[in-house]
Amino acid sequence: MDKVRTDPWRGLVERSWRPAALLAACLAVWHLITATGLVEAYLVPSPAKTFGLLADKWSYLWGHTWVTTYETVLGFVIAGVLGVLVAVAMVYSRTVESTAYPILLFAQVIPKIAIAPLFVVWLGFGFEPKVVVAVLMAFFPVVISTVTGLKSVDTEMLELAATMGGGPVKTFVKIRFPAALPHLFAGLKVAVTLAVTGAVVGEFVGSNEGLGYVILQANGNMDTPMLFAGLIVISVVGVLLFLLLDLAEKLLLPWHASRRGAAVTTLLAKG
Repeated sequence: MDKVRTDPWRGLVERSWRPAALLAACLAVWHLITATGLVEAYLVPSPAKTFGLLADKWSYLWGHTWVTTYETVLGFVIAGVLGVLVAVAMVYSRTVESTAYPILLFAQVIPKIAIAPLFVVWLGFGFEPKVVVAVLMAFFPVVISTVTGLKSVDTEMLELAATMGGGPVKTFVKIRFPAALPHLFAGLKVAVTLAVTGAVVGEFVGSNEGLGYVILQANGNMDTPMLFAGLIVISVVGVLLFLLLDLAEKLLLPWHASRRGAAVTTLLAKG
């Protein structure tokens, strides 16, 4: 019984020690570069100074972190819902696919930093422009991954459902959408990291709050410790959101081959 209880913790340690070791090695290299004076302190602050600033200014950074996280999550949710709806329309209608796909591709290749000032002019300096940029950044991978998933369903399964009297709605709910979920989650995990980038880009263009604003102010004041602290917090926000989606995928899709493969790999390693 004790062995069963400790197995999940053992698995967590086995999955975590390599990233932790790599992170420790990066911190050691960072400390070595600053301690030996290879780079001037005003260009690259030491880890001690950066993390010390994080601790001292945590209440200040927390307020701006909450703003960026709110913009990111809202933009991500909107992009996810719209992306799935557009993908379903593209899969079930060749006319919609042939019409929408070139427009989506055209919109994706436009640099978002170039059009972000337009949203500030149109929507003001509130949170709306940042959310719009986050939506634009996250929308494309959701659409493409969902279309790929919906189209990758085995045609024999669809034919079997049709011969058993399954209508389009029931076939979508019971077969198409569940089969597309692994692809959808892959797109969502990419999209949530892009949504963080989109929110920060929007804050760069016009904002008086958020982590993008913090980084912009630190850059203007040559406050590299604050700049590095802001970058670290942005990275942590992106990683945590990614891990939340990964956890949701594990809970909702334990049957998927990738999850079974991970479990088999762990068992073989223990053997």
